Amino acid sequence: MTNEPAIEILLERSFPRTTRALLDEYATPAYQCFQLEAWVFDDEAERQATEAAFNAAGISARLRSAYKPLVHFFLEEFSWASLQALVIEYPVLANAPRRFLLEAYPLAALLPQGVSLRWEGIETTAIAKPIHYRVQVERSSGSQETYLVETLNRHHQDHVGEAQFSPCGWLRLTSPQGDVSETIVETDYEALFQAAMATLSSTPWQPASPYFEELNFTVHLPSSDRRLAWDDEHISLAEALHEELYFSTLEYFQHRAGLALGDRSIQPGQIVPEISSQGESAYLKVSLRSLDTLQAQRDEMTELGSAQQAIGTDQIKQLLAALGGQSLYATTRAGRVLEARYVEGSDRAVIISAGQHANETSGVVGALRAAQALSEQPQAHYVISPLENPDGYALQSRLVATQPRHMHHAARYTAFGNDLQSQPLGQPFEHAIREQAFATSGAGLHVNLHGYPAHEWTRPLNGYVPRGFEMWTIPKGFFLILRHQPGWETAAEQLVEAVTHQLAQVPGLVEFNAAQIALFETHAGALTFPMLNGFPYLISEDADQLTSLMLITEYPDETLTGEAFVQAHAAQMATVVAAYNAFQTLSLDS
Repeated sequence: MTNEPAIEILLERSFPRTTRALLDEYATPAYQCFQLEAWVFDDEAERQATEAAFNAAGISARLRSAYKPLVHFFLEEFSWASLQALVIEYPVLANAPRRFLLEAYPLAALLPQGVSLRWEGIETTAIAKPIHYRVQVERSSGSQETYLVETLNRHHQDHVGEAQFSPCGWLRLTSPQGDVSETIVETDYEALFQAAMATLSSTPWQPASPYFEELNFTVHLPSSDRRLAWDDEHISLAEALHEELYFSTLEYFQHRAGLALGDRSIQPGQIVPEISSQGESAYLKVSLRSLDTLQAQRDEMTELGSAQQAIGTDQIKQLLAALGGQSLYATTRAGRVLEARYVEGSDRAVIISAGQHANETSGVVGALRAAQALSEQPQAHYVISPLENPDGYALQSRLVATQPRHMHHAARYTAFGNDLQSQPLGQPFEHAIREQAFATSGAGLHVNLHGYPAHEWTRPLNGYVPRGFEMWTIPKGFFLILRHQPGWETAAEQLVEAVTHQLAQVPGLVEFNAAQIALFETHAGALTFPMLNGFPYLISEDADQLTSLMLITEYPDETLTGEAFVQAHAAQMATVVAAYNAFQTLSLDS
C-alpha cells in the first residue's frame, strides 16, 4: 500500500454527447420542417442550446429531461402565474404503486403558498408506449388547462437479471405530412453506465475476495447540478450516477458470490465512483488501484459545538485524548487506526459510537459533544468510539473535495467493501473496537449514531427507487430505532419514551420533523412508523447484538453543512445524553 496508488486501467472511453449526436444526424436538409422531440439525460442549458441549433436548421425541436420529467415540466415549461389549484393524475404500477409519485418529489414543496394540490393515482400497465401524468390546472381567473406530461421508460433486465422499468432516452419525429415515428435512444448517460457494468462482467476476477484494493470509476459528466428552492434538494445526474455505479457494483459481486442482494458481509474491496461535472462529453475510466492510505484532510480545527461540517481526524484524536480514560484500538484494511476511550465510573456503562457509515458525519461530532457533556458528571461511565470507519471517512473527505453536495454512499462501508457490523467476531478490524468496548465496560446500552440522505436518493437507471433502501429515498425527519435482546422489550419501550420526551424539548426539532414528514407523506404515502412525542421510532428484537439494548439514531444529515449541520449534531448529542441519563434509572428486570 502506498500513498501514490498504482493503477491498472480496465477501460477508458469517451461517449459522444447525445444532444450533439442528434444534431449531427437530424439537423440536415432531409429533416427540414420536421418536428423533433427528444428526452435525454442532460441539463437545461444544453437542451436549450440544442433546440436553438435545430431551429436554426429549420427543424422545430423540443428536448426534455428523461430524469424527473414532471418536475422539469414545472420548472421549464409551466407558467406559475395566478396558479390556484392543481390536480395531478400519476401512473400507478402494480409492482411499484408510488414510484411515479416519488419521481415527482419535491414538487409539492415547490408550489407557491396557497396553491392546493391533489394527487390521483391511475392504474397503468407498463407497456412499450410512453405513459404520462395528467396535470389539471385552475387559475385564479377561473380558467382551466390540462397538460399531459410524458414519462419515458423502458423494460429491461438489469446487471443481476432482475426485470426493471427505468427512465430512458427517447426520440419522436413528426414529418410535415404528420407521420410519427418514435424509438428508444441509448443516451450517453446510459451507455456509460452499461460500459461500466460490461467491464465488471468481462474482467477475470480472482476466486477469493477481496477481489481488489480499490476499484475506481473516474467519470466526467458534462451536465450541471440544479439547486431547487426547497431545503437541501437538488437535481443531480452526477450524484445519481455515483449511486448507480456504487450499488450496482456491490450487487454485481453479491450476485456473483451467490449472496442475496443487499448482503452486507460481501468483501469485494473498496468501490469508488468519482464523478466530476466537467467537459463537453461523457468520459469513463475504470481502473484498479492500490488503497489510498492518506488521512482525512479537513479545514483547521473548530469549536466543536459550532462545527459546520465534518471535522478532521487530528481534531478527533485530540478531543479523545482530552477525555482521558483507557485507550482501545483496532486497525482498518488500509492500516488506519481506530481509537476509542473507556472512561470508568460508578454509573451503568454505555457505549457511544458514530461513523459506522462514514458519510453520515453529524454523529461523529454529536458523539464527541455528548462525551464532553457526560465527563462533567463525576460518576460517568462510558466508552466513546466516535469514528468506527476511518477508511470510509478518508474517502468521504476525498469525494466531497470535488462534489460537496453529494451523499457519496461509496464512503458508507469499509475498505473491504462490507458493513463493519457484518464483520465476524474475533477479527482485528473495525468491529473489534465494539468487542473491546463491550468486554471492557460490560455496557448494557449502545447508542449508535447514524444518518441518512438529506435530499432525494435515486437510482434512475435501475427502476428509480434505490433497491433495498426504499424507506430511505426521501427525508422523513429525525427518528429512532431501538433493538433489544430477547426479554428486554419493556426496557426498550421505557427508554424510547424517556428519550423522545427529552428530544421534544430541543428547540425546533419537533417542528423540523413535522415539516419533513408532511412532505414525505405527500410523495411516499403515510408514514408506517409509530410516533412518540413527535418522533417516529421502531422497536425490534435482535438476539445477536452485543448489548442488551441498542439505540440507533437516524438524522437526515448526508450533505448537510452550515447551521443545518449544527442542528444535526446538536440533536445527536441530545439523544446520547438523554439515553445515558434514562438508562441509569431504567428498570432492568428482563
